[in-house]
Amino acid sequence: MASFGIKDNDFVWNGEPVRIRSGALHYFRVVPEYWRDRLLKLKACGLNTVETYIPWNLHEPEEGRFIFEGMADVVSFLTLAGEIGLHAIVRPSPYICAEWEFGGLPAWLLADSNMRLRTSDPVYLSKIEAYFDVLLPLLRPLQCTNGGPIIAMQIENEYGSYGNDQAYLQAVKRAMETRGIDVLLFTSDGPEDFMLQGGTLPGVLATVNFGSHPKEAFAKLRKYQPEGPLMVMEFWNGWFDHWMEEHHVRTADDTAQTIKDILESGASFNLYMFHGGTHFGFYNGANHVKAYEPTVGSYDYNALLSESGVPTDKYFAVREVIAQFEELPPLLLPEPIPAADYGTVALTETASLFGSLQGLSVPVSCASPEPMEKLGQNYGFILYSTTIAGPRSEMDLVLQQVSDRALVYADGRYLGTVERWAPSSLPLAVPPEGIKLDILVENMGRINYGPLLRDPKGITEGVRHGNQFLHGWTIHPLPLDSASLSQLKYARLENEKEEGTAAPQEGAASSSSSNPAGSRDQQPAFYRGTFEVQQKADTFLRLDGWTKGVAYINGFNLGRYWNAGPQRTLYIPAPLLKQGRNELVIFELHGCERPEVSLTDQPDLG
Repeated sequence: MASFGIKDNDFVWNGEPVRIRSGALHYFRVVPEYWRDRLLKLKACGLNTVETYIPWNLHEPEEGRFIFEGMADVVSFLTLAGEIGLHAIVRPSPYICAEWEFGGLPAWLLADSNMRLRTSDPVYLSKIEAYFDVLLPLLRPLQCTNGGPIIAMQIENEYGSYGNDQAYLQAVKRAMETRGIDVLLFTSDGPEDFMLQGGTLPGVLATVNFGSHPKEAFAKLRKYQPEGPLMVMEFWNGWFDHWMEEHHVRTADDTAQTIKDILESGASFNLYMFHGGTHFGFYNGANHVKAYEPTVGSYDYNALLSESGVPTDKYFAVREVIAQFEELPPLLLPEPIPAADYGTVALTETASLFGSLQGLSVPVSCASPEPMEKLGQNYGFILYSTTIAGPRSEMDLVLQQVSDRALVYADGRYLGTVERWAPSSLPLAVPPEGIKLDILVENMGRINYGPLLRDPKGITEGVRHGNQFLHGWTIHPLPLDSASLSQLKYARLENEKEEGTAAPQEGAASSSSSNPAGSRDQQPAFYRGTFEVQQKADTFLRLDGWTKGVAYINGFNLGRYWNAGPQRTLYIPAPLLKQGRNELVIFELHGCERPEVSLTDQPDLG
């Protein structure tokens, strides 16, 4: 058995001083078939450790139902890392941030409005302990004290940025230790006084997170931890993107220079990220500073490996710096993974969302609109429907707190879109015969960082016409998972000859200047097409001429697309393809110029 610990100001491995050179690589953002490729590239870069979070919401999507297979097979990932010769740092905190949906917390926690998240609230702690009862026995044999690769584990993540409940941190630490976790425990926080005061524990190694100025950050850490090894647990060598913003880039030279400054300080480091990967499905998070900012699906992060695992200039620049401090073997990289341009794919079949509700959802009757979590729904969309008696003069239709983006229809006619980051009302007059009101709300990702972490989805307060709240709602939860999509019944799509646009669905509204697609308003619809693959390779889905929606390949949710940018392509790893016929499904909210997409060999992140 091996030992890893602290002696004076050093980490020690089996009694010998060691510097941790780590890279963050999240198993849950990479298809399992590519784990070995990414880990081998991490080791070849001169790193000796891999770091990963563990997202609670991935492993316990419904309370009491646990998943540890496929992309959730953390045991296989860590075992593979050990076989390759890497140490592992594991961060199984109840909360991880990570630009991941709800910071890794499961959405079902929000069904209890009284629960206090990330505190010593006994109800919240009981949920953590039930999760740890399943998770930690899987990790216990993988600790270095039992011959495995795990050398250290985190108690909570950047807790000082959120709160200062020391009883909570002690409770999580105790929950880990009583379940057999005996490797080095640590905390990580930003290098600010209030962060280090709120997020650290006596007798537990404190580490810091930053993107620049390492000497100043380490000096601040030394105020609170005069002795012990210095470590940056997250050196932010790139950054993530929000929709409607620019793509972030950090130069290789700047990254390499900061790594050199860290090493010259005698410190250890963890690159965040070494390889970012992808928010497949609905797992992207969001921020909220001045307004709500949803994160894109790509987690490329401008990291050392691109989203599809290709070494970048930053990779070679960082390796060159490490080689100035450590003797490295000659660079030996795995064979490059091929990428292919499969050309244009025609979407030849369609199914209206409103015409498919019976197969997609079981409706619920409620007096008032309820958020997703109250109905047991985690992700996707939710449809609220009611009737308004007439006649009524024109007044504002107000969605009182919508999370996050709502499409509003009156008798099937598109009225407009209401967005959380730009709240607005819609003028509505009701004729004598009344109208049917439909409001389709998209959950664009729960907030993953900061004081607004509690982020229920859907309509969370109510809907008003003028000052009068509307009651008597039929609600259709629409998680749009593979099981529900398999119930869709498609019809052949007829293309319009003159404009080449997809034909509007039955009941769709006529042309309107408020339509984001620019040509006509359409009700939300699914489009399906197939294409043949002889040799499987990575590829990138381009949706030029489409507006906003979700894409699926062979039933697998690739994530969201949006012409607001910056991201313009969705990554499709080769293992998601089949040799022979493949099925592509696009759920489009607003309509497209032409019912076709392309599969290219180049990413476009804006």
